[in-house]
Amino acid sequence: MARIYPFRAFRYQTERAGAPLKNLVTQPYDKITPAMQERYYQLGPYNLIPLEKGKPEPGDNGENVYTRAARWLEETIRAGALAREAQPALYPYFQEYAVPGTKERRTRKGFIALGQIEDYAAGVIHRHEQTLSGPKADRLELLRHTRTHTGQLFMIYTDPARAIDKALEAAARKQPPQTVEDEYGAVHRLWAVTDPETVGRVRELMAPKKLIIADGHHRYETAMAYRDECRQKTGATDPEAAHERVMMTFVNMDQPGVTILPTHRVVANLPDFSFAAFREKAAPYFDWYAYPAAGQDKDAARRRLLQDLAERGAERPSFGVCAAGEAVYYLFLLKANADLARLLPEVSPRQRGLDLVVLHRLLLERCLGLTEESVRKETNLRYLRGAEEAAGSVDSGHAQVAFLVNPIRVEQVREVAFAGEVLPQKSTDFYPKLLSGITIYRLDEP
Repeated sequence: MARIYPFRAFRYQTERAGAPLKNLVTQPYDKITPAMQERYYQLGPYNLIPLEKGKPEPGDNGENVYTRAARWLEETIRAGALAREAQPALYPYFQEYAVPGTKERRTRKGFIALGQIEDYAAGVIHRHEQTLSGPKADRLELLRHTRTHTGQLFMIYTDPARAIDKALEAAARKQPPQTVEDEYGAVHRLWAVTDPETVGRVRELMAPKKLIIADGHHRYETAMAYRDECRQKTGATDPEAAHERVMMTFVNMDQPGVTILPTHRVVANLPDFSFAAFREKAAPYFDWYAYPAAGQDKDAARRRLLQDLAERGAERPSFGVCAAGEAVYYLFLLKANADLARLLPEVSPRQRGLDLVVLHRLLLERCLGLTEESVRKETNLRYLRGAEEAAGSVDSGHAQVAFLVNPIRVEQVREVAFAGEVLPQKSTDFYPKLLSGITIYRLDEP
């Protein structure tokens, strides 16, 4: 069962911080570029950045980003810029946003609470992506020094009747929210619900749910590792201990506000790359269609390609392809008679038909010669959100070939995760991101 708990979050006090909330919170650490990091530092002394993603300094040894993060947290709490809530609460968290590349606006509704950390084998919490050791080592060292969670683990669950959403909506109507607009134009609204009846009802409805990590696999596994360290130190397992729980945002995957964006693949630094040779290798598996992209028609050609990619992708795996030296874009469409069971016998039936699995197994590995290790280490492969940016990396000479993809559907994520399987890296990009610092969970507090 999914065990969730209200908690007394630390929240920013904007008057004491002398700044609006938008100047205090940040995007998640793994989405913060060097330019964003520098901008956050310039927003004032109480911006979360020293804690979320601090900068190394020359001569760091005993003093480092982790010790500075711990000191910054203590100083910020002493100054009153961060303060702990008086009562335990659940925090409805709604995000209104424009779907990138469109004029459509959606609202994603969820809530923040503590969730009991469960081993994957327990069958309560399910992953859908592999993790890497580097990010987990960094987050674990930060957690050891600060004993604090600033970022949200994005958890999804299924609730077609939207019973939990309706309870959150009813609670939100009773009070004004704390509101902040982020740098991407998404509007984040947060409420604190302490009413025992509402809290109890949400906990009861959540209890039988299975949870999928939508975003935050590294942070979840970091929380598991820290929990295990604490158990080893104390020699006991206390389910009520602070380190046995972690801050999560829970979102119903059956609501209309859930958006997954595509993450396009860009390949570079291949020796002796020839698009003609690549296309010849792909010919047994794919039909292809050309979209002339010379001169001023390039943007129009890309738009036509993306439109057809979305339409044809509903039939079978399809990819947009942009290659160095080519004056056309291409749509690669898996042949109607392709026998994926024969071509990909090592892949489970539920994954054989997924676009990204076909892309990685047939085009990247079989036709381009990338190995699983090189993909994992990103030796030749980069991931970009925008189709224009991905195609532009080829035009600018920074890549040899770009593959434009359709987004995976949330139903596919659910099927793979509940089956205990994992997808290729960077398979999902849930949008928008959950802000770091909008609530903070400090393990040293009861």
